[in-house]
Amino acid sequence: MTTPLPRLHAITDERIARRGDFDDIARALAVGGGSDLAFHARGRALSGLEHYQLAARLSACTPARLFVNDRLDIALAVPTAGVQLGHDSLSVSAARGLNPRWWIGRSVHDLAEAEAARTEGADYLVVGPVYPTASHPGRKAVGLERLRAIVAAAGELPVIAIGGVTVERAQEVRKSGAHGIAAIRAFWDDAEPAQAARRLREWML
Repeated sequence: MTTPLPRLHAITDERIARRGDFDDIARALAVGGGSDLAFHARGRALSGLEHYQLAARLSACTPARLFVNDRLDIALAVPTAGVQLGHDSLSVSAARGLNPRWWIGRSVHDLAEAEAARTEGADYLVVGPVYPTASHPGRKAVGLERLRAIVAAAGELPVIAIGGVTVERAQEVRKSGAHGIAAIRAFWDDAEPAQAARRLREWML
């Protein structure tokens, strides 16, 4: 890749996408996170048009960069720095064929999935949930020990930790070897989003 993978990944969901103050918060996060911030346009219950509009609004919040989760049609329609693929997404090679300049990440939950994603040719891994999280109440947390094992197995592949990551937990995740963090509430629900992004940026360096 010609540019480094951002260390901060602010994920959206349907609730975030439909907030009345969405644009104000996105701009504040971009100010605080700068080029170390990636916005992830995600919303499984959004219509195609809503998802496209979400991605377009996020792409305007420079210098942060836009990543699109799963919806590669939308990633082709809006200037996009990267895509994140889930279990039901296209293969890494298929995504690479659409745009070889994308950062292409794969979501993984254990060591076996991480090794498979590395073999498949992913550029980075999103590992989680590291901590118990309300967004995936039935899924067992990976924990810091297994996160460290996945980081070791990933080799040079950057690992982004997701799931229950708060401002207070960011430092211990970084000390476990993660390249960066991904979260919803830690970014979008903070009363001072620019300050939160700035603080997280400093801690992840």
